Amino acid sequence: MEERRPGLDPAVAEVRLAVRRALADLEPGGTVLVALSGGADSLALAAATAFEAPKLGLRAASLTVDHGLQDGSTDAAAAAATTSEALGLEARVERVEVGAAGGPEAAAREARYRALADGARAIGAAAILTGHTLDDQAETVLLGLARGAGATSLQGMAEASVVAGIPLLRPLLGVRRDTTRAACAAEALEPWDDPHNADPRFARVRVRATVLPVLESELGPGIAEALARTAAQLREDAEAFDEMIDETIEDIVEHAEAGISVSAAALAANPAALRNRIIRHVVASEFHESLTRTQTLEVARLVTDWSGQGPIDLPGCRARRVGGRVEFTAR
Repeated sequence: MEERRPGLDPAVAEVRLAVRRALADLEPGGTVLVALSGGADSLALAAATAFEAPKLGLRAASLTVDHGLQDGSTDAAAAAATTSEALGLEARVERVEVGAAGGPEAAAREARYRALADGARAIGAAAILTGHTLDDQAETVLLGLARGAGATSLQGMAEASVVAGIPLLRPLLGVRRDTTRAACAAEALEPWDDPHNADPRFARVRVRATVLPVLESELGPGIAEALARTAAQLREDAEAFDEMIDETIEDIVEHAEAGISVSAAALAANPAALRNRIIRHVVASEFHESLTRTQTLEVARLVTDWSGQGPIDLPGCRARRVGGRVEFTAR
C-alpha cells in the first residue's frame, strides 16, 4: 500500500500508484510514450507518468493523434501537446487520415494505433501507454455480449499487449473514470471532452450513457467492477487454453501443399472447447483470419460428423477432409 504524503489527493495517489506498477518492469534508461488525447483519462495518465517515470530512470514523451474528424480538432491537439510539455513530457502531434473500412470507430482506432506505433519507433520507445480505464473495460465486455461474441472478445483489454511489435501498457484498467477526472481537478488540469464521446450514434456511447447507468440503477452498484472481474477471469481461462494448445498443436499439425493439415483423430479426442480453439488458432496463425463460431462449428463437423461433405469456404482459406486429416489451404 502506498504511503501518501499529507495533502496528496487520493485520486492523484491512485493514478500514480497504477502507473508506477505498470512501469516497474521496464529497464531504466528507456522511453515510454503516452497516448494523449487531451481527455481526462489520458491527461491523468500523462501527469502521473511525468511524475513517476523519472523516479524509475525513464524518459517520458506524449503523442497526440489528430484524427481531423471534427472542427477544432487541430486546436484541441495543440492544446493537449502544450499541457503535456508543461507537465515535462516531450510532446508530439500527428495528423492522420481516417479511412472508412469497418466503420468510423474502427477506422479511427486503426489510424490511431498505427500513428502510435510509428511514433514509438521514431523515438525508440520501450512501451506505449494508453489511458483505458475500468469503465472502458466494462463497456468493452458489454459490447462483446451484445454481439454474441465468444470468450476472446469478452476478455476485454489486457493490461499488457503488443501493437506492431511494441509493448502496449494500460496502467489504468483498474481505475474508475471518476477517479481520473478527480485527479485532473486536483492537479488543475483542464481535460478536453471529445464531442464524439457524447454522440449517441456510437454504440459505445450508448452503453456508457444509458446501458451501464440503467444496470447500476436496477441491479445495484458495482456492475462495472463485476464486468471487469469477468474479463480478467476469462483472460486467465484463455491463457490456460493457449498453453494447452501450444502443447498439443505440434503433435497434430503438419504442413500441406499451399496450407496446413490437422489430425482428425486428435481433434476428435479433445474436448469441444479445445478442439474449436485449435481450429481457430490454425486459421488465425496460418492465414491471419478470424473465424466466427458458425464457421468454426462447420469445420468441426468435418471431424465429429463426417459424412463425405465437400470443402468449406472460410475467410482466406478452404477446409476439407482428406483421409484422416482436416486440410486448410489458401483460396
